[in-house]
Amino acid sequence: MADSSDDLGGTNRRVLLAGAGAAGLLGLTGALAACGSGGDSGTASGDKSGAPASPSSDAATEGSGESGDDTAIAKTSDIPVGGGKIFDSDNVVITQPVAGTFKAFSATCTHQNCLVGSVSHGLINCPCHGSQYSISDGSVVTAARGSNKNSQRPLPEKTVTQSGDSLSVG
Repeated sequence: MADSSDDLGGTNRRVLLAGAGAAGLLGLTGALAACGSGGDSGTASGDKSGAPASPSSDAATEGSGESGDDTAIAKTSDIPVGGGKIFDSDNVVITQPVAGTFKAFSATCTHQNCLVGSVSHGLINCPCHGSQYSISDGSVVTAARGSNKNSQRPLPEKTVTQSGDSLSVG
């Protein structure tokens, strides 16, 4: 009799607890996957200091704060002079055309709304159809293959703010 009631009650409790545990594990796995940058080279995927991937507006730099700026997405040292870095989760590319001058642009190509893929040789490059934009002003340097009128539009500029060694984009 003890076995019978234990099987019914115990099994139900075990099934319930196992189900709750699995649901919690799935939720945790999804949350961890959402934290990954999913980016490739040239995108924000962490820095050489061993710090976690660059925070987005979803995960501001609370507590990291030399500058106390909770919206900072990069450090000035993350952005190479004559180059830039793409922050997928913020849909922004930050460039440093000359030492100490930081620019920010939408990371969405104006040709067909692809995410730009890299910054090299003074150009912001879109992998979809070959569009290239200037790191200085976002203007079109090379129009997309199979161009349309949108491929002649520059990348929209965004406001980049420097506070100490932190960069924020608004």
